Amino acid sequence: MTLRLRALIDALGGELHGDADRVIAGLAPLERASATELSFLADEKLAPLLATSQAGCVIVGPQLAQAAAQRDCIVAPDPLLYFARVTQLFRRVRGDGPQPGIHPSAVVEEGAHIDASASIGALCFVGRNARIGAHTILMPRVTLGHDCVLGARCIIHSGAVIGADGFGFAPNDGAWEKIEQFGAVRIGDDVQIGANTCVDRGALDDTVIEDGVKLDNLIQIGHNCHVGKHTAMAGCVGVAGSANIGAYCTVSGAGMIAGHITICDHVHVMPATMITHSVTKPGRYSGYFPVDEYDVWEKNAATLRHLYRLRERVRRLERALNAKSDDSAE
Repeated sequence: MTLRLRALIDALGGELHGDADRVIAGLAPLERASATELSFLADEKLAPLLATSQAGCVIVGPQLAQAAAQRDCIVAPDPLLYFARVTQLFRRVRGDGPQPGIHPSAVVEEGAHIDASASIGALCFVGRNARIGAHTILMPRVTLGHDCVLGARCIIHSGAVIGADGFGFAPNDGAWEKIEQFGAVRIGDDVQIGANTCVDRGALDDTVIEDGVKLDNLIQIGHNCHVGKHTAMAGCVGVAGSANIGAYCTVSGAGMIAGHITICDHVHVMPATMITHSVTKPGRYSGYFPVDEYDVWEKNAATLRHLYRLRERVRRLERALNAKSDDSAE
């Protein structure tokens, strides 16, 4: 498959500097791209790579247009976003994505409704009364539980389980009594869910994933959670039951969200951070402890328990010193 730069600009816009008839046969990282491949550069710190790259064309931002002037380049306000759209164009032109229809090995139970434009991969399971919207793709071995809803243009990757029972049990004289889970999972449009990620059904109300949410691989979303639109979570994030996460949030890898708390819109959780209480102010939040040799880490961790008392002692000493200073001045 090949595209001329002229066709790419006609489809996606951008400002072309160079040969509009140059043929592009593929996409590659800047440092190993060939003369028939397209790449991008979004980080100004990597600008020296432009001098050595063999890429046929490079997508750059306005601030790097001069640095790339000696080669064919496309100038776009956001090079990464432009490159993302290039990848989508290549996929459409190549036509190698999943095709509409239900694989013969998939199991679809009674009452389920699957839009004719959706694609259901091999060995998928779609439970009774589940609903799948237009152009949604289920990769092989996806499980969609009964009564659960998937919107339009979603992509659910292999091994994902949507609508398993939530983790609900009542203590009973040292044992556990199961709480039946009568809710479902409702997922909006344009949602992507990674491989082996689990979204549990609600106990009474539904678990809700709003439009545009992106979930990486190996994520756990507990029962009755609500995740706001266009929030994104990286791999190994865990969200406990009944957490309410706002819109346009991000949770970095291995971040943990406690149950029954609320996080407002535009909150960004750093890697390996545990959020244990509600967050009402947008911003970046971090709470991980730097790695160290175990003996040193143990001593530092023990010291942390005494920080509050140390702070109060320092305050008392400061007040005493200030008072003494005032007496001396008199």
